[in-house]
Amino acid sequence: MTIDKKFIDQFVNVTSKAAIASSYFVGKKDKIAADKAAVDSMRSELNNMDMIGQIVIGEGELDEAPMLYIGEKLGTKNGPELDIAVDPLEGTNFVANNLPGALSVIAIAEKDNLFKAPETYMEKISTKVQEKNVVDLDYSIKKNISNLSEYLNKKPENLTACILERPRHNKIIEELKDLKVKIKFITDGDVSGALLVTDEKYSVDIFLGTGGGPEGVLAASALDAFNCSFQGRFLFATDKDKERAKEMGISDLTKKYDLNEIIKGDSIFCATGITSGDLVSGIKIEKDKFISETLVTHKHSKLKKVVKINQKLL
Repeated sequence: MTIDKKFIDQFVNVTSKAAIASSYFVGKKDKIAADKAAVDSMRSELNNMDMIGQIVIGEGELDEAPMLYIGEKLGTKNGPELDIAVDPLEGTNFVANNLPGALSVIAIAEKDNLFKAPETYMEKISTKVQEKNVVDLDYSIKKNISNLSEYLNKKPENLTACILERPRHNKIIEELKDLKVKIKFITDGDVSGALLVTDEKYSVDIFLGTGGGPEGVLAASALDAFNCSFQGRFLFATDKDKERAKEMGISDLTKKYDLNEIIKGDSIFCATGITSGDLVSGIKIEKDKFISETLVTHKHSKLKKVVKINQKLL
């Protein structure tokens, strides 16, 4: 089964409208208002679509509305059954402080083909390399870099690793420095960080570290269309986290997930820039128009491109 191509433009519209709504709050120091604007816009647009949609990756639970919550049903109830993963505003701090890299993100797959990830941390690793046993979560940093260096025919000092700048990553960072690997630090937004391995123009060879589990699923859906590799392993800090995972159907709490276990079948991924970053430019206002840029992928049609849209100011 495949997802009808007619949905591509519709989902690009969803993230574009959410990005525009959030863009009014760029630099206003109010990340909650920025997030709510993106959420409200996204919910409204999704409810107008002819589909039977359900949020499997959202921003919280039912009692945390107005977030798009896990289990929420969306659409006109006419059309295909679709699983939806959302991050209406990835990089709330970026918008609040007018920093680069804020995105509005959505991923769609057919029903039961998108992993239902709990809101907990996940160890992640992504590269452009698909071959098995080159890069693996179970390998040491040294082995991964050595294997990648050999595979790409690059010296370690010519490799670039992308990682979130967090105290929890200090040990990894020190190891990368010892190996003389170049490091690209990101301060937030590890969906976009994981996607920097998709194209040589970003000059990133490997993304690694610990970030949000839901963001891992969103990134995996795009990486799948780019024929990249991704692995993730959830980290459960509390008994409550473990119980929640079991409720969501995760029985093996230490399992390492490959990309094809996180996203199956056909998929669409859209990420619209709110503030300009590595992947796409942010929302611009020119005369009476909003101009948005969206990275969009559709696995079945092999679509992978940045779409620019002009929309009239309301």
